[in-house]
Amino acid sequence: MDKISPCLWFDGQAEEAAHYYASVFGGSVDHVTYYPEQNPSPSPMPGGSVLLVEFTLFGQSYQALNGGPQFQFDEAISLSVACEDQAELDHYFDVLTADGGKPGPCGWVTDRYGLSWQLVTKRIMANYRTRDRQGIARMMQAMMSMEKLDTAAMQAAFEGRAA
Repeated sequence: MDKISPCLWFDGQAEEAAHYYASVFGGSVDHVTYYPEQNPSPSPMPGGSVLLVEFTLFGQSYQALNGGPQFQFDEAISLSVACEDQAELDHYFDVLTADGGKPGPCGWVTDRYGLSWQLVTKRIMANYRTRDRQGIARMMQAMMSMEKLDTAAMQAAFEGRAA
């Protein structure tokens, strides 16, 4: 486990979600911890059920906690994926929006568990790091009309040319 690890709160789907994320991103499920059989009361889950799942995606450790229904994911936290190119972005977009996931504005995706993801290419991120404020403004304006980001169209906007 890394020194700092995001802990994702689930209502009974922690193990299922960890396996799903590991399959989508080529990661691993590393350890599963269970609630004690004689679970102290009040407990959000029955004794013997999955408490915590440790998993790894791209070398980063994560935790999936079955904590009960008290908390839900929202857009205040998201996981950002720096894709190599448009094909990789398209792949993750299609997988994460399948089976109950939903596209959102500006490259955001909410997966079937309600977790938000930002899918962006490294090219787009490199443009944000420049000092070209006008190019960034044009690129952001183009992005505002998109669900899935279109790297070529955003690059054209950045450069001040038609896509």
